[in-house]
Amino acid sequence: MVVLDYKQITRAYAILSPMYDLLFERIFHPGRVAAVQLLGIKPNDLVLEVGIGTGLNLPLYPPDCHLVGVDLSRQMLSKAREKVEEYGMDNVTIKVMDASKLEFPDEHFDHVLATYVISAVPEPVQVLREIKRVCKKNGHIVILNHFKSENPVVGTLEEFVAPLCARLGFKTDLKLMPVLREAQLHPEQLHRVNLLNGWSLVRCLNE
Repeated sequence: MVVLDYKQITRAYAILSPMYDLLFERIFHPGRVAAVQLLGIKPNDLVLEVGIGTGLNLPLYPPDCHLVGVDLSRQMLSKAREKVEEYGMDNVTIKVMDASKLEFPDEHFDHVLATYVISAVPEPVQVLREIKRVCKKNGHIVILNHFKSENPVVGTLEEFVAPLCARLGFKTDLKLMPVLREAQLHPEQLHRVNLLNGWSLVRCLNE
């Protein structure tokens, strides 16, 4: 499996940040809508979004929740902060943070969301363990991501293009169930979303 490093990721997303919304907003929007809905947010819930990026999910959150968004890329977060100001969202806090070392106490958030991020970090299992740690017991952890296909033909193609995609800051050869098992997360719901149902939307109950 291809291994990413932090320099590779920060460089890739610094380059992508000016055009990220144009490239990815429409094609990945259906999955984003479904992911936020799957959180089951109630009034005054405290929600963490790991890898908030440019803030494309911001308009999807209910206005009566409290949201903390973290990301490693300062350039991406600059775009997110612009959206927070544009939408007048005084319930949102944005922070630069390494998702593998979340600077929050145990069981701090009611729910945690990670969209299109687990394949874009050097240590996906460690990131999921941190997400599990900071989420309250019985809170929802929602993951939206592309994972390696179980179809042998498609899976072989994903392995072939993996080195190129790594240069762009993400993996195509990451397998869903092994990662969840290592992080001790158990899928409560699993859906296929977006173009050709090529992305997995997973909800885990933090037991």
